[in-house]
Amino acid sequence: MKRSLVVPTAGAAAVLLTVLAAGCSSSGSSSSASSGSTSSSTTGSSSGKTYKLSFIQGVAGDGFYVTMGCGMQAEAKTLGDATVNVQGPSQFDSTLQNPIIESVTASHPDAIMVAPDDVTASQEPIDQAMSAGIKVVLVDTTLNNPGNAVSQISSDNLAGGADAFAAVKELVPAGGQVLVVNTKPGISTTDQRTTGFATAAKADSKYTYVGVQYDQDSASIAAQVTLAALQKNPGIVGIFATNLFSAEGAATAVRQAGKSGKVKIVGFDADPDQIAALKQGTVQALIAQSPYTIGQDAVEQAINALTGKPVTAKIGTKFTIITSANLTSAASQAAIYKTAC
Repeated sequence: MKRSLVVPTAGAAAVLLTVLAAGCSSSGSSSSASSGSTSSSTTGSSSGKTYKLSFIQGVAGDGFYVTMGCGMQAEAKTLGDATVNVQGPSQFDSTLQNPIIESVTASHPDAIMVAPDDVTASQEPIDQAMSAGIKVVLVDTTLNNPGNAVSQISSDNLAGGADAFAAVKELVPAGGQVLVVNTKPGISTTDQRTTGFATAAKADSKYTYVGVQYDQDSASIAAQVTLAALQKNPGIVGIFATNLFSAEGAATAVRQAGKSGKVKIVGFDADPDQIAALKQGTVQALIAQSPYTIGQDAVEQAINALTGKPVTAKIGTKFTIITSANLTSAASQAAIYKTAC
């Protein structure tokens, strides 16, 4: 059951894939791992002012956003002229996040770094922040109309989805049906992961893409929809779960269907719970992002905008494929998300 993913070009070593968003300038972007180093193009302001920055998470308590916040705090400390306030909703839900954005806007920080919970529903409150003269950096997720955001910083989620399919191919080279279990439509990152996976799967005649099931960011719903999909499509050999709850629910469904070891699951992100699932064999590979680097870059771009220095409109960060075979490597260990700074 606990099969390792063999990556042709690196054996059991961790595979680091640096993917830059289309049109991304090389200036201002960071290629560091989550160890804390970042670009040196920003050295702080000479005005003596301490800039007040606010980070609005997609959801509070999530290891991905905790790690991102740690990167922000570390970069602000390095620069020495910024403080970072961190807030977030209890669920990944724009109806909970929007009042936080509005409240932070009313306090008028110098800059807001925000992960919008919906490409459409988050538009108005973020537009209001920009209209109030607050510099806005979009991190991880984005909007249908980024408008005057000074920078958008995220992983290349289309490429991440395509790599998730590549991982499935390594696990099940003979081919078969493949499925995506996603959170909910309207989230830019997970929508892109689904698109990247689907496009790659449809391009390979050995595999049949049977579609996407949505779980509303609930592990129990993920189990229900995955079980139904397994019953409807008995030829499913691989599942791409776009986040933690999707992977948990998909693994439960695979066990309930009596297909443990036969249906391979590739998850996204690298929280401690996901690492535990990898060790237990309930998922066979993880695509880890670089949230610490995203946080560092976000502070750098915000300070650059506030001090009149050049900013980079789009920055893409790398990710790491973690398997049971390379889990103990330094690169994989560095890619695991934090629970506290």
